Amino acid sequence: MAADSSRFPALSLPLMPALAATAAPDLVIRRARIMDGTGRPAYEGDIAVSGGRVAAIGALPGSAADEIDAAGLVAAPGFVDVHTHSEGLVRAPRAEGFARMGVTTVVSGNCGGSRLDVGAFLAEAEAAGVSINVATLVGHGTVRARAMGGAFDRPPTPDELAKMEDLVAEAMAAGALGLSTGLIYAPGTFAKTEEIIAVAKVAATHGGLYATHMRNEETGILDSIGEVVRVAREAGIRAEIAHLKLHGKTAWGRSPEVLEALGRARAEGLRITHDMYLYTASSTSITARLIPDDALDGGTEKLLQRLADPARAAAIARVMRAELADRGFDDYSYVAITSCARNPALNGLRIPEAARATRGSASLDDQIETVLQIVRDGGAGAIYHAMSEEDLQTFLRDPHTLIASDGSPGGAHPRSCGNNARALGRYARDLKLLPLEEMVRKMTSLPATTFGLKDRGVLRPGAAADIVLFDPDRVRDTATYQEPRRHPEGIPHVIVNGAPVIRDGEHTGAPAGRALGRQAPAA
Repeated sequence: MAADSSRFPALSLPLMPALAATAAPDLVIRRARIMDGTGRPAYEGDIAVSGGRVAAIGALPGSAADEIDAAGLVAAPGFVDVHTHSEGLVRAPRAEGFARMGVTTVVSGNCGGSRLDVGAFLAEAEAAGVSINVATLVGHGTVRARAMGGAFDRPPTPDELAKMEDLVAEAMAAGALGLSTGLIYAPGTFAKTEEIIAVAKVAATHGGLYATHMRNEETGILDSIGEVVRVAREAGIRAEIAHLKLHGKTAWGRSPEVLEALGRARAEGLRITHDMYLYTASSTSITARLIPDDALDGGTEKLLQRLADPARAAAIARVMRAELADRGFDDYSYVAITSCARNPALNGLRIPEAARATRGSASLDDQIETVLQIVRDGGAGAIYHAMSEEDLQTFLRDPHTLIASDGSPGGAHPRSCGNNARALGRYARDLKLLPLEEMVRKMTSLPATTFGLKDRGVLRPGAAADIVLFDPDRVRDTATYQEPRRHPEGIPHVIVNGAPVIRDGEHTGAPAGRALGRQAPAA
């Protein structure tokens, strides 16, 4: 279906320099509606690609070895997904979920967890023949566990802190884009702010940024934002808040307060942005979200010892009941199990259903015992339907919000395959929440600039030829919570470093991606 030309007003722009007559391009994209990633209005033109870079944009004469007719399609920079858990791409280098929704660059190592040897990870990704570009942060949780020998509820000793600083410095020198924390996950949850500032200063010295899964995304979110602001101020570092959200009914409706607090920090001169995915359900492990923090001290072995003691297990259950009430829920019906290795029959069930299936009762006591038994048996992943659509839309409208999936290869949440298409289809076209050009900016130049990814996220001569072509009238996400790996519609072509990875809706298998190390401090 052709695009509605009324949505793309004619724009009088000087043409970009044409190719020299002797320089035949490798690929020319013809008759596209070009959205360059900056948020400027779309305009018509051709795009020539040579040597993996954009060679020219304009009304281009002649022919090329390969051409794509993009009539009715938007040409945009490839989407830059700065919040992913993509360490597994070395084993799934086609990156189907990301590539098919237009993502050409991912940043891994989020939420405090990464490969410790960043140089080895980047080398392995490129050697694996990945189809998209891969960069990474270094995870504070990974560094803390190595320096301290486990997950402990105590400050590091001076020697341990020095070791953490050395490990961060090594990772930054090897190309990490910055430091990440996961402050709801052990061992990060045990870190005091002073510890985070100390290691963030090391990342700042190397020109990196600080990306954080905050300590609290519920009723205590303003205190958590205060901690982010303090780290940014005292470490002298750009800060990125991961998957901004309000989790739990008691926190709903506070999005204006959250954005006001962030605005005050920016008015102070601090560089703080935030990313989000476009679903009202989150996804993480049962243990991380439902088990109280103090029960995690000492790691899995100590947790299992506590759960084996009836009195201590009962104490954990009492805290779980109180935390559930604090979130505004009567029971765990908002939690769906996604990956229970010990008992896969539970996959897809809400916790009350799982309790009824395993214990014959869905009482709250039985639900809590079901959760504890799942943890005893090795844990499980889960999806938490705990956010409001109104807050999601409020956060999305903010100009400092990046769009990022929090996805992973083969992830059990639809965000891993549908996030970008959902932005373009549901929120830009159907709900008209933002102009399409602005939605594209949130997935291209804004994340690329924030994370210091030079020559990505824009369409201009000399930039890397990462390009997505989508039909603005047809693009939509098709992944669901029941079928999370369904690919979107309306994204027929994706080009990475000048090579088509998705062509006419099919994956070409091209190993076109590159490992991207830190290139320069973020602007």
